[in-house]
Amino acid sequence: MLKVGVVLCLVAAVNSQCFYPDDSAKKLDPSARTSLYHGQLDFTLNLFNSINKAVPEDNIFFSPFSVYHALLLAYFSSGGATEKALKTSLQINENLDKVNLLTAYKVDKRSRAVNRNADSYEFTNANKIFVDTDLNTRQCFADMLNDELEALNFHEKPAESRIHINDWVAKVTKNNIKDLLPEDGVSEATKVVLANAAYFKGVWASKFPAENTKKQVFFVNETRQTLVPFMRQKGHFHYMISDELGAQILELPYKGEDISMYIFLPPYTMKDGVSNIIANLTPERLAAVVEESYTTREVIVEIPKFTVEKGLPMRPILETMGVGDLFSEKSDFTTLSEDKGILFDDAVHKAKIQIDEEGTVAAAATAIFGFRSSRPAEPSVFIANFPFVYVLYERLTNSVLFMGVYRDPKK
Repeated sequence: MLKVGVVLCLVAAVNSQCFYPDDSAKKLDPSARTSLYHGQLDFTLNLFNSINKAVPEDNIFFSPFSVYHALLLAYFSSGGATEKALKTSLQINENLDKVNLLTAYKVDKRSRAVNRNADSYEFTNANKIFVDTDLNTRQCFADMLNDELEALNFHEKPAESRIHINDWVAKVTKNNIKDLLPEDGVSEATKVVLANAAYFKGVWASKFPAENTKKQVFFVNETRQTLVPFMRQKGHFHYMISDELGAQILELPYKGEDISMYIFLPPYTMKDGVSNIIANLTPERLAAVVEESYTTREVIVEIPKFTVEKGLPMRPILETMGVGDLFSEKSDFTTLSEDKGILFDDAVHKAKIQIDEEGTVAAAATAIFGFRSSRPAEPSVFIANFPFVYVLYERLTNSVLFMGVYRDPKK
């Protein structure tokens, strides 16, 4: 289970003078939605690399989808140098204007709302811009993003406002992400909080028989090992070996087969195998894994049964990714409001994943304020008993919903 605490009509999508002197003069770009997905994937892999560099010895689990959508709200709200820096950091195509990007965002949101695949999996993504009741929000912005906008009395009731936001996140993630904003996350001076919450629950297309689950050794590193429950099954799966990524790759689809978990297992003998995979995981190489026809074969699969919940201090990570003056007094949010002094103090992200015999539950939320020599050489055996990378990938949109590194069962 995964949880996370993010017919075209262009004229109706935006006010005539909100982003530009004449928004209606922008021509409809039919490739806008595709551009949105491409930019999101580029950002996703850059973010994964930045997080791994920040916590190179720890387990990692996060939703790049959640982080991206929270930052999209910041981008729509911004102007001037802040807008320019966010556009570059978010990998938004230089020729894609805000009018078409907002239209693509809304089409994607509407599509997800009507295509919930309740019989196979559940994925929910929600975005909010919480603004202080004293903030003079531009009417055109309120009209464009009415569903995302909510006013709270930060200046008089900061504690109650923080609880309200945390309750919203908990509701979207079905109580998997609680207390996203810490006690000092909202004050009387808070003007804006951008929040995204995402939730995924999927059932394996091929479940692991519970009676096969047994404790086995997981090799944390060359000097430390621990016993963890391993799930086991034999079935037909997509399996490949990538020399470019230095990994065995196994696809475990969820029921409905729109979303799959891909596990990237480096050679046991490669000390920095996980970091090597992350550093070399480009959009093109990920597409090759997903799209190229590789062998479906009978595979004996053994993977750990685990739950991981991680919080990430996103501000230093995002600053290394070039978000410019997002957290500076120089920040420009004149698209949202003509009031002066709007800035973000911090950004937090929390995500949780639970993997068992039945499937996966995951949730996340973002707020912005050669192989081991002792192993059989038979390639149809996939035993993830040392650190590996995993990705939850949505095939229809080429989006990475969640991703992580499983390094240490004790962390």
